This record gives sequence, C-alpha cells and structure tokens, in this order.
Amino acid sequence: VHTDSCCSGDVSTSNRTVSVCFQVYMACQSMLIVLVGSTPEYRIEQQDGVPPGQQELLQRVVFTEDIDTIVTEWFLVKQQAYKVSLAGSLFFAGLLVGNIVFGPLSDRIGRRPVYLTGLFFEVVFGYVTAFAPSYEVFAVSRLLVGLMNGGIGLVCFVLTQEYVGKSYWAMTGTLTSMSFAVGIALFGALGYFIQPWRNLATAANSSGVLFFLLSVYACSLVYYGLTLGASDTSGSRYVNVAMYGLVELPAYPLCIYFINKHWAGRRKSMASFLCLAGSACLCTMFIPENTGTLLSVTSLALLGKLMVSAAFNIAYVYTSELYPTVIRNAGLGVCSMSCRVGGILAPFVPSMRALHTSLPFTVFCLSGLSAGCLGLLLPETLNGPTAETLEELSSPTHSRVLESKVTQH
Repeated sequence: VHTDSCCSGDVSTSNRTVSVCFQVYMACQSMLIVLVGSTPEYRIEQQDGVPPGQQELLQRVVFTEDIDTIVTEWFLVKQQAYKVSLAGSLFFAGLLVGNIVFGPLSDRIGRRPVYLTGLFFEVVFGYVTAFAPSYEVFAVSRLLVGLMNGGIGLVCFVLTQEYVGKSYWAMTGTLTSMSFAVGIALFGALGYFIQPWRNLATAANSSGVLFFLLSVYACSLVYYGLTLGASDTSGSRYVNVAMYGLVELPAYPLCIYFINKHWAGRRKSMASFLCLAGSACLCTMFIPENTGTLLSVTSLALLGKLMVSAAFNIAYVYTSELYPTVIRNAGLGVCSMSCRVGGILAPFVPSMRALHTSLPFTVFCLSGLSAGCLGLLLPETLNGPTAETLEELSSPTHSRVLESKVTQH
C-alpha cells in the first residue's frame, strides 16, 4: 500500500525508523567473517629428530601476532586455510537462498510476520556462531544466519519503501544504504575494542536483540516480565503476586484522565508511561535488595508495573484509532501477535538474574525507554476523525483535519 505522504498520517514512522536502523545489524553480520576470520602472522616450527617423511605431520604452528580469531582457535592455516573462505561463502550462499525464499513468502503471508520470524531466528543462529564448539557448527550457523539475513534484508527494504509514498522511495532507499555503510564502520570500531572473537560475535549479534524488541514494541515484555518475576523479589511471594495485580488498579483511571486531555493525548501519555516504567526499572539497579525502607527494589518494580500497565491499556485504544476501518481488525491482529511474542520472551527475562541480579531490570529499562521514545514518532489521534480507507488516512485533507481537531481541543 503506497501513500504520498512521508509523515502526515503515517502510522508506521517508528517501524520505518527501526527498519532503516536494522541495516546496521545486517552490516555487522555481513562483515563478521572479515574480523573473526582474519589470519594473524605465524611461523611453522619443525620438530627435531623427525624422519623426513613425517615432518609434514609433526609441524607446530606458532602465531606471532596477539589476536584471537577462528584461525588461531582451530588452526585454519595452510591446508585448512580454505575453511575461512568457505565460511564466508556459506554466508553469502544463505543470502542467495534467503532472497529467493523469503520474497514470495512475504507476499503470501505478510511482510511483518516474515520479518519478525526471520529476525528472531537470525539472532538465535548468531549466538550459535558466537558459542560454536567446533568449526563445523560455526560454518553451518553462518549459512543459517545468511539465510535469515538475506530474506529479512529484502523484506525489510520493501517494507521500508511501502511505509512511504513513491515520491520518497529514493530518499528512504538511500538512507537504507547509508545505514548499512555506517554499520560497517561501527563494526570496525567494535572489532578494535572487543576481543576475543567470541566476544566480538556476541556483541555484534546483541544489537539484533534490541531491534527485535523494538520491532515487537515492548509493553507485553515489560508487563509480563515484571509480573512473572514477582516471586523473585524480597518478601512473601504470595503477597508480592497479589500486589503486582492490585497495583494495576490505579493505572486505568490514570489512563482515562490523561488520554482525554489535549496537552497529553494518546501519543504523549503512552510514551510517558513507557519511559517512566523504564526509568523505574533503571532505578532498581542503584538500590540494594533489602533496604528496609519505602524506597526498595520491590516498590520501584511495582511502580514500573503500574506505569507499564497504563501504557499497555493505552496501546490497545491508540492502535485501534491509528488504523483505518478497512484494515483495523487485521492491524490489531498483527499488533496483538507482536504482543504475544513479547509474552513468549517474558518468562526467560527474570531467569537472567543467574547471570547478574540487575540484568532483568536492564532489559525492562531499555525496552521501556526505547519504545517510549519511538512512540513519540506516531501521530496524535485525540478528537480526530476516524479514517475509513487507506486513501483517506494518507490524504493531506485528513491530516489537516486531524491537526485542527487536536489544536482546537
């Protein structure tokens, strides 16, 4: 569906921004083999007293350059050197297959479901790359990462173009290419500061987690994550579970009050509640677990739950107003699907306390703050006319009426 307006009435501005920035992650994955597969300086030492016929079998490789790559870990030199190039070729072979398979698939079942599914599995296979126990696993994971990368790269580009009118295709297409180039430069800087190669692969892949969370927004992840983590906070687990439910009750009157005020509206209210939820989770990282005072991890987590509950409620009201009548049901269905993805991930977040006690709240903080900031890119719908068709949604007349109604109130 094409429109001729880049910003007016565009309900997908935040998605378009994420799609363009996603090229940074794609660039890191494409260039990964350049750094993790680089061959340092080395020398071959012969063993003394070995018969001439066995010298080739008993040579010792000594690396004289202090870097850690797959070459140094699996001794991919001399007759084994081709394996580095093979891993790179497998990635680009995956790109080829991904382009062939994902394009028709996205036409059949939709761009966004294919994009989200592909991104999820690319992140998973990216971590397989980082923790591969052998070269064979590493090589297969690069093939699978390339498969997902090529597929969602194509879908992401088309999705970005379809979010705007044809008159803006040149601009968005150029921005996409620029983002990819920026990603290459950032990956070079990342490789300079992060060693060994497994850490570099993990860091390069972790940005995909952020883009995935932004692509599914983040209310469900924070809401269910905080709720499911109730038993992990101090105090009685039964009281905590009850409090995590009761704390939602004040959220809904707050929603009713703020979303109907012209100085707040749907957009600012949802963004503010998300940012406040993220900020509350951020503050938990600076408070000891058992302080014995009113300001504690539990009270801040409850405050975050109250705020994200309000944002969650607004998201449903707001989303139904953003979509025109002809696709409102389908649009809400897709957004609800994204919400369930956040719910699927939520149970795993509290268990991240095993790695570090503040890690779950770090995830909630980043999700809330980033989703809140991106929400500000959406148009305001308070007191505006409801669009019936896609053409009406994108028409300049509808945008002017919408802005006029909001200003008058």
